[in-house]
Amino acid sequence: MPGRTLPTFTLAEVESHNSTKSCFVTLGKNVYDVTDFLDSHPGGADLVLEYAGKDIKNILEDEASHAHSSAAYEVLEDSHVGFLSSGAGSAANGKATSTAVANGDGTANGTNGRLPHPRTGMSSEEDLSKDTDITSDYKTHKFLDLSRPLFPQVWNGGFSKDFYLDQVHRPRHYRGGASAPLFGNFLEPLTKTPWWVIPVVWLPPVAYGLSLASEGFANPMEVVFCFLSGLFLWTLIEYFMHRFLFHLDEWLPDNRVGITLHFTLHGIHHYLPMDRYRLVMPPTLFLALATPFWKLAHAIFFFNWHMGTAVYCGGVFGYICYDLTHYFLHHQNLPLWWKQLKKYHLEHHFLDYENGFGVTSPLWDKIFGTELGPRAKKNL
Repeated sequence: MPGRTLPTFTLAEVESHNSTKSCFVTLGKNVYDVTDFLDSHPGGADLVLEYAGKDIKNILEDEASHAHSSAAYEVLEDSHVGFLSSGAGSAANGKATSTAVANGDGTANGTNGRLPHPRTGMSSEEDLSKDTDITSDYKTHKFLDLSRPLFPQVWNGGFSKDFYLDQVHRPRHYRGGASAPLFGNFLEPLTKTPWWVIPVVWLPPVAYGLSLASEGFANPMEVVFCFLSGLFLWTLIEYFMHRFLFHLDEWLPDNRVGITLHFTLHGIHHYLPMDRYRLVMPPTLFLALATPFWKLAHAIFFFNWHMGTAVYCGGVFGYICYDLTHYFLHHQNLPLWWKQLKKYHLEHHFLDYENGFGVTSPLWDKIFGTELGPRAKKNL
């Protein structure tokens, strides 16, 4: 498996490398930097520069013009620097065949008028729902075969951390939005959770806990205040968990244990963001994460069990709102304000996964300087 990350280039980016200072060529979907080879080319640098920024398939196969030995292909292999983005076609003989050819204003003649983002290979939220060509994707990126169980592939893949993070943040879409196999055995049903399970499972315990908490307050408004305080605290917990637990990319151990845990916890969501059965947290996983917070709440409010319980119930209610919001942002047509929130969250997937950690609100992104903005879109 590859031990380094190979980036994706748009056709316009490749075409811009057309001089002696930087000379790129393509062969199919592969991009090569042949700058260092210019002076060594038997036919001279000018012959190579004639195809700078273009596809060289035809000239390589044209034996009447010049027969290329296996050494020529070895040079290309050593010069491989990346891949053409999925929206870009080849430019054989200098004629672009892509519908995503850049215009002078930085837009493209594609279906949405944008160039694919070089880090994700996508240009809009609509791209998140376009089916991935499974065979072509695996052949090109050598990452995961979506037709086979994903968990053992991640565990046995031998991926480097950098390669894994680059690939897992390039979204794919599995066969009409169905769930790709994760384990491929009896554990498979445990990995899928319909959205309605969340309120059905967790609203009754919240109501019961709030009922118990209210017994310790003479004034009902005190219970409401504690509950709302817990709800507000959840928004901060949501932000920190998303940023520092789900996206601990910088501190992720470069071994298969760390990579597999990352993929299971959150990586699979970025890899297949429109999988409707892996958008909300399975109850067993939430229970494991929520138990320490129950102990923490009562450690902080050691002087009043009822207050700690009311705050905790507010936090769990916040989680329910978060999970439902997350699902609806991915899969529902929403009112105007929610449309803006939907756009904001989906940009976290197809534009900039290193910012935009707020799901129910961008409040903490604004406070901590991780708000999605023009810097996320500068490559479009």
